[in-house]
Amino acid sequence: MRKMTLGCQGKRIIGTRLGWVGFAWSQHGIMAVTLPKASEATALSGLPTTGPETGIPAWLDVDDLAGRLQRYFEGVAVQFHEPIDPDLGTRFQRRVWAITRTIRRGMTRTYGDIAREAGSPGAARAVGQAMARNPCPVVVPCHRVVGHDGRLTGFGGGLAMKQQMLDMEEASPQ
Repeated sequence: MRKMTLGCQGKRIIGTRLGWVGFAWSQHGIMAVTLPKASEATALSGLPTTGPETGIPAWLDVDDLAGRLQRYFEGVAVQFHEPIDPDLGTRFQRRVWAITRTIRRGMTRTYGDIAREAGSPGAARAVGQAMARNPCPVVVPCHRVVGHDGRLTGFGGGLAMKQQMLDMEEASPQ
């Protein structure tokens, strides 16, 4: 059994059209992504602390990921296939995040849809909690998850940011 990750191995802050975005990684996967912030310092403060430096893992092309995040916030359709650090979240949260990663750009799903797909049909609120604890927004596109009636509900970046991201993707109910 692997030791729990104590801190991220590396991090990067990049400028995007909407503000400063940070991301952090360990040897095992992406650990965090910040939504656009007004300053580099604010984006940096949203990332986990750095652990021992052991080099960039083979699975990660830091410049490519940075470029895709920048293009995403320019409205370009990009995909994120990087693994999420498996030490993050509970088993249920990791399952919910994996399902959320399958929601295609321009589409939305409800919390209930995801609960059913996760094998817990009555757990829409638990899905909402998993979304609230999502450490990697955009890579795990929690902004594409909406209320049962299609209304926007909870989002760490605020509902205006959620709407802006959905508009940028020209999202519609699936």
